[in-house]
Amino acid sequence: MNDRAELRKDLRGLIDRICADYPDAYWREVDEARRYPEEFVDALTGTGCLGALVPEEYGGLGLGLGDASVLLEGINANGGNAGPVHAQLYTMGSVLRHGSEEQKRRYLPGIASGELRLQAFGVTEPTAGTDTTSIRTTARRTDDGYVVNGQKVFISRVQHSDLMLLLARTTPREEVTRKSEGLSLFLLDLREVEGVELRPLRTMVNHETNEVFLSDVRIPADALIGEEGKGFRYVLDGMNAERILIASECIGDGRWFVERASRYASEREVFGRPIGKNQGVQFPIARAHVHVEAADLMRWKAADLFDAGQPCGAEANMAKMLAADASWEAADVALQTHGGYGFTAEYDIERKFRETRLYQVAPISTNLILSYVGEHVLGMPRSF
Repeated sequence: MNDRAELRKDLRGLIDRICADYPDAYWREVDEARRYPEEFVDALTGTGCLGALVPEEYGGLGLGLGDASVLLEGINANGGNAGPVHAQLYTMGSVLRHGSEEQKRRYLPGIASGELRLQAFGVTEPTAGTDTTSIRTTARRTDDGYVVNGQKVFISRVQHSDLMLLLARTTPREEVTRKSEGLSLFLLDLREVEGVELRPLRTMVNHETNEVFLSDVRIPADALIGEEGKGFRYVLDGMNAERILIASECIGDGRWFVERASRYASEREVFGRPIGKNQGVQFPIARAHVHVEAADLMRWKAADLFDAGQPCGAEANMAKMLAADASWEAADVALQTHGGYGFTAEYDIERKFRETRLYQVAPISTNLILSYVGEHVLGMPRSF
């Protein structure tokens, strides 16, 4: 076993040990109460693994994306939910790749240690959705900084975050040559700014998300990440990492569903025989397993390209889509295998069923991935 494989084995073991202290009953209670899993997040933070992607010079572990992906996969494979913590791993990438040295030294050590939580990304708006260039939130330049006004929606974990990345328009759309120009990325310290109102949104899954209203929010000039007007490019730059990590979560979910379905099918007896003897039960579970494992190969291809510094947009998108499809197929199979018991909270199938359904839509919908592949991989005309 090489050093990389040994490292990933150790990381999986670490996650397994932590998750053993937070079994199904913990996640069931958290889901029912619709609360943030603070105890679990604290336990993970204490290991330093949420700083996996922060370079060692800034206090992190300096690991690769593939290494970090096994952490999130492991959480979901153990029946947990990595959604509350995954952004702490990758959101800091905008600061790391495009921030000033002063910003890196001010924020990255605290993010790596968990002292600072950067888990919120303010991009989506009610009238823009995935059409990011149509956002209406503005940041007007003043003598000493910017004044921000606007509204965001589906902003996750912002109530459990000290910092938030925010995309806003600094040059009116009608004044730029390309609609992707004139957007700027800012790092807001939510502990210091005034004029930010949060309104929780209750959704079908326990994924703390909010509407965010920004009214004359004054931020300093040094809150700007990189160059003014280049924020859209910075946002796109971080999407490959996000999609690969989300794919790993779906792989974890898929494996959890397949394991639970296989076990139940082997133990549950109807008409004097285990239901898993019936091909109508056994084959869908086996097919789901095959699809999860196939999606995992694309996850590793994308992660290896990313860590090698090679272009991986197509692979990252395909990995996310294949893994999300595979986990959703496995979820449906597990629910069907469990029959009526699958709908009861005590078996946890219905909770994980709801959680993995999210990734057909977020952080990018399946249709947008298909349009990306159609245009950028297959060379067909742009569909929107």
